[in-house]
Amino acid sequence: MGKLSKSRAVLLIAFLVTVWGINWPLSKIALAYTPPILFSGMRTLLGGLMLLAVAMRHRERLQFKRAWKIYAISALVNVVLYYGLQTIGLHYMPAGLFSAIVFLQPVLVGVLSWMFLGEAMYGLKMLGLLLGFAGVGLISSGGLSGHVSGVGIVLALASALSWAIGTIYVKKVSSIVDPIWLVTIQLIEGGLFMTLIGMAVENTSDIQWTSAYVLSLLFIALFVIAIGWVVFYYLINAGEASKVASYTFLIPLIAILIGTLFLNEPFTLTLVAGLALILCSIILVNRTPRRLRRKIAEQLQS
Repeated sequence: MGKLSKSRAVLLIAFLVTVWGINWPLSKIALAYTPPILFSGMRTLLGGLMLLAVAMRHRERLQFKRAWKIYAISALVNVVLYYGLQTIGLHYMPAGLFSAIVFLQPVLVGVLSWMFLGEAMYGLKMLGLLLGFAGVGLISSGGLSGHVSGVGIVLALASALSWAIGTIYVKKVSSIVDPIWLVTIQLIEGGLFMTLIGMAVENTSDIQWTSAYVLSLLFIALFVIAIGWVVFYYLINAGEASKVASYTFLIPLIAILIGTLFLNEPFTLTLVAGLALILCSIILVNRTPRRLRRKIAEQLQS
């Protein structure tokens, strides 16, 4: 995977899908004690402030005057739209279906990286991306009951698209800005914006500062938001965006497994079938066809 050794890449991917999978059940616990928009803003802002302590050691790399537009665009698509649309959209449709649509993101990343980053696109890769999306849909099918609205579907699609665009954008600007500062500023700007919106439309007095809420907030801010986004962008910059994104199909699986083990949520055959589709997806997306390998080898020799 580009500059990364295979073993290091596997460890980073395993860490990422684990903590991002834990995020869903932990957020479910935290939302019992806090209004949703305030929670989205606070966890993101806190994650950004945690990273700031690290970034300040290399303050000369910030270059805010030159790169402020990059920071603002990244904060808009990766934080405000991605998290904000999710928070609103979950009020309109079941969480299972909503998350399934959001995880159309790796498919969108595959297409956008082919269009704008010049990454290879071939039949096996597209088939793998579609199988992964189908696997996520199957895993999430337990949440398909209840009212489904057109507004909810549009918000879920917009959330997936904003995440995909943000992923491609970060890959494009990775040589212009420092990655730690990019994550730090986007989290602080996006988190501050959402926190202020939350304070305007929700009541801060509704937050119950229980130990369960505080521990969930701290874990999510540090591991899911701060370290998680740094690892994700590091992997994206080190390898093909579409191949890295394909591993995010595992996130709903991890979330449901944790829910099964710790929240007494049901374990079903659809979970096993969804896992099989996701594993096939990752294999296909990360497999380079023989003719393409031959072409790459010829280019390296010439």
